[in-house]
Amino acid sequence: MENEMRSIGEMARDSGLSVSALRFYDRAGVLVPAWVDPVSGYRWYEPVQREEALLLARLRRAGMPLADIRLVLAGWASADTDLVRGLLQAHLRRLELGLSDARGEFSTLRALLDHRETDPMTSLHTATARLTVPAPTLAAALDAVRFAARTDGELPMLGGILFDIEGEGLHLVATDRYRLAVARAQATGHGGARTQVVVPLPLVDAMRALLTSGEPVQLALDGDRVTLEAGDRQTSGQSLGHEFPDYRRLVNLPVGRRARVDTVAFCQALETGPVRRSETREQDGEPCDLSVLRVTENGSVLVCDDTDDDRDNVAVNREFLLHALAAGARDELILELGAPTAPLAIRRPDDEDAFSLLMPVRLDH
Repeated sequence: MENEMRSIGEMARDSGLSVSALRFYDRAGVLVPAWVDPVSGYRWYEPVQREEALLLARLRRAGMPLADIRLVLAGWASADTDLVRGLLQAHLRRLELGLSDARGEFSTLRALLDHRETDPMTSLHTATARLTVPAPTLAAALDAVRFAARTDGELPMLGGILFDIEGEGLHLVATDRYRLAVARAQATGHGGARTQVVVPLPLVDAMRALLTSGEPVQLALDGDRVTLEAGDRQTSGQSLGHEFPDYRRLVNLPVGRRARVDTVAFCQALETGPVRRSETREQDGEPCDLSVLRVTENGSVLVCDDTDDDRDNVAVNREFLLHALAAGARDELILELGAPTAPLAIRRPDDEDAFSLLMPVRLDH
């Protein structure tokens, strides 16, 4: 029988659905394998089910609900073209109505944004500011957040690092929508109101290159000009001139399950452990390798294999997680996992002011 059928791995390759997705659709009663080995539990599919799997993948990419997909597959199998066409047309109408509603809401939001842009009370930018920061402290803060920033053509304000100055504190923040990193450095000399500037990444990297000594450096803001002086050397450039997202709202998360990990050992477990390929294109518009994690009862973090479908599992981009662990710059770090839809936090045991967040990737296909 097995020679006449397709294994779940073969079906995954042929359909573009992952093995975990096929298991999910089996449990949901959407695409049930023709035979399941009673001893190993391994799933086998008839060759004709390949067409159904391809159809299922297309319908999910189009955002059709599972309840309707079941009916489409049933109509497809029975050649009930009227049923299939009716379901497709109904879903297309829902999408069109949703798009029309979204356009109306977006039009209102644009008007509100236009009003905020003309309101000086919404801006935290000031004309001038000058502060002194120890070079090692600023270097460590930049290293802790740099990995989370990159140029984004749609959101130019994310192509830099936010310098958020308030009192004796300087917070550095970077995000590319899928990960966010925050670090704090002690600063002196700024006695004015809270002010912010977004420093473009090329200037950030030039600043980091100057931070090679243990002496304090001076950071100066003059309009849209940012200057860093380190002894007789300096680098300067123009700020991005865009408002940065209110990161304080983004980091206010419910407390999750915490686990302390040995950084080197955990990185090795991620690099050599099981991965899943994302079906949804939520991050960067491209599929990525996912590490699926869970905090066990004994307080350790498990890198789950492909058969582990615990409801508390959290899936994250493995490459992003490895970058965040490296930026943590500690032998031990704390991982905080909340709900599968909540960000994963990576924290330093000795420094609550330096942490990063990774957005999870949905496992429900």
